[in-house]
Amino acid sequence: MSQSLFTPLIDAPNWFKSALSIDFEDHQVEVDGASIHYLAWGPVNNKGLVLVHGGGAHAHWWTHIAGLFASDFRVIALDLSGHGDSQYRDRYSLDEWTREVIGVASHGQIRGKPVVVGHSMGGFVSIVTAATHSEYISGLIICDSPVNVPDPEIGSFQLKEAFGKPRTYPTIEEAVKHFRTVPGQDNYLDYVMDHVARRSLKQVDGGWQWKFDRRIFEQFGVGLRSAALPYLSKVRCRVALLRSEFGLVTKDIGRSMYEEMGRVAPVIELPMAGHHAMLDEPLVLVTAIRALLEDWDHSEPKYLSH
Repeated sequence: MSQSLFTPLIDAPNWFKSALSIDFEDHQVEVDGASIHYLAWGPVNNKGLVLVHGGGAHAHWWTHIAGLFASDFRVIALDLSGHGDSQYRDRYSLDEWTREVIGVASHGQIRGKPVVVGHSMGGFVSIVTAATHSEYISGLIICDSPVNVPDPEIGSFQLKEAFGKPRTYPTIEEAVKHFRTVPGQDNYLDYVMDHVARRSLKQVDGGWQWKFDRRIFEQFGVGLRSAALPYLSKVRCRVALLRSEFGLVTKDIGRSMYEEMGRVAPVIELPMAGHHAMLDEPLVLVTAIRALLEDWDHSEPKYLSH
């Protein structure tokens, strides 16, 4: 695609335009026979921040977030297999996706152990990654991933509301008009949605389609939360839960996850944010992540006690 397709809307604020102007690298690494695509910002051999997107999303959902951390971190955002510019697989699993997170982090020229940030389905993937590959991770930030309720992506697939047969749009502009999130929310920032939508498309015969593999949601009919739940109590690194005020992690769910994680993980509300906080309250999300990272740099962990 032409780079002009990714030019911010003219009325986008300066902070957003500046974040998108920060240089990033495109990389591919093979993990278990599939080519996995990832983006990287910031100097090599810097401390690391690994960003994991939600179901049906991709690495560029994080572009305007990642750029704001590039001066202090080596920031990595990957496309899980079946998403973005990574290869499709015949079968998908949480375990496979965890190996992709570790494979990308290892390939990304990070110094030491990174902090992993996962949103929605990516939070489930990140929980399992932290529980099963703790030797490679220093911290985990979960962004509105409701472990003990049905996954929003899976429920919507079963209701045939979102991930049905692929539709081909004749033009990019027509496709962008139809870009929707699952679940939906009341508020979005138009300039963020425009950029993410354009990065979500691939050219096919006859027009444009969304990049993700719809078979992913057929394979997880029982929901990812049933697979992720047993791993919460096994996380042995620093961990925090960011709960969007108008998201899917209610106060009750936050308390139950807090108990499962050994009563050592802060549960922090993102005010005014919907489930997809990077699309409606990105600066609130950035502030919360930044505050946690600063605190973890200057405090002793308590996770060894649970």
